[in-house]
Amino acid sequence: MTHDSAEATDVIRLIGVRETPLSVDEVFGAVGDPAAGGTALFVGTVRDHDHARAVSALAYSAHPTVERELRAVMEKVAADFPVRALAALHRVGDLAIGDLAVVVAASCPHRAEAFDACRRLIDDLKAQVPIWKHQTFADGGDEWVGAC
Repeated sequence: MTHDSAEATDVIRLIGVRETPLSVDEVFGAVGDPAAGGTALFVGTVRDHDHARAVSALAYSAHPTVERELRAVMEKVAADFPVRALAALHRVGDLAIGDLAVVVAASCPHRAEAFDACRRLIDDLKAQVPIWKHQTFADGGDEWVGAC
């Protein structure tokens, strides 16, 4: 189902890239809609390992166009699914193990649509939005991982 761009923009209720801790409650609250029968939420957290290596520190950085690119991803999701509301927040800066790195949500008339829209939102965010992760490993090594 395709929606016009005005509708796509209207359903983006929360968008941001922040240096401060993220809130699942804020994201969930942003996508509440009386016409939505299903809401799907994805929370990405900093884990203590990557590819069998212990992670000791992690930092995210973003290109200055990050919010414009994130909005474009969200508009495409809204155009492709019967979304009632979308929200996406990503953290930048230094994060600790267990911190929330990204929280996205989609509400739609039905459960399956909400799951599909939420999955597309996080997958496209990771593939297309200019955010990079710098991991430092306990063994002293480090690596940059590009989100796009």
